[in-house]
Amino acid sequence: MLVYVMTEAENQLAQIIWEKEPIGSGALVKEAAKRLNWKKSTTYTVLRKICENDLFQNEQAIVTAKMSKEEYARRKGERYLEENFNGSLPGFVAAFLKKKKLSRKEIEELSLMIEEYKEDEG
Repeated sequence: MLVYVMTEAENQLAQIIWEKEPIGSGALVKEAAKRLNWKKSTTYTVLRKICENDLFQNEQAIVTAKMSKEEYARRKGERYLEENFNGSLPGFVAAFLKKKKLSRKEIEELSLMIEEYKEDEG
C-alpha cells in the first residue's frame, strides 16, 4: 500500500506529533502556535487531514501516530520509486549516479549494506 504524501504544513505538524506523542490536542495547539505561529483552527484543520489519511489518530483528545516517522519515510520512498522508476531500486540508483559521484566511504557503506542483505536472504 502506497502512503499518502503530506504537504509541507502537514509534515511540520507531523514532526511535532512524532516528537511529543502521545500529546493532548490542546497541548498540540499550543506547541503549533509556539513553533509554527499557527492559530487553533489551522492546527485542527491540518490535524484532521493527516488523521483522515490514516497517518495519525486523535482519540479522546490524545493525538498519536499510526505510523512511525521511519515507516512513513520508507513508504514515501517506495511510492517515489514506484511512481518514477517502476519500483526499480537499481533504476533509481543508476539515475542518481549519473549526476553524483559517490565517495569511497559511501561506496563501502553501500557494499556492506548489500552484503548484509545477501546474508539475511541466504
